[in-house]
Amino acid sequence: MPDFSFLKGHQVQMYSAAWCGDCRNLKQRLVGAGLPYSEIDIESVDGAAEKLERETGKRAIPFFLIDSKTWVRGYHKELPGRLSLDVLERELRQALGA
Repeated sequence: MPDFSFLKGHQVQMYSAAWCGDCRNLKQRLVGAGLPYSEIDIESVDGAAEKLERETGKRAIPFFLIDSKTWVRGYHKELPGRLSLDVLERELRQALGA
């Protein structure tokens, strides 16, 4: 099980949408994983989709925004199943230099 305790004290936002299968799957995997996050629904939060695209150059979700400055993707299209909590933990650690 990945250890997300290094995120304590950081603001973590997950950009997602209700229609996004990867977002739903990731949220299910995060239950009990200890990753503290708030959710930004790109369909209901004004300007969220535009911000995501402008700052990442991507339209794909889920994406995490750490401390309002560092983006980390929540999906991994190159992996079977597109999601890996271990890869997500590694990428979040790298983004924070942890």
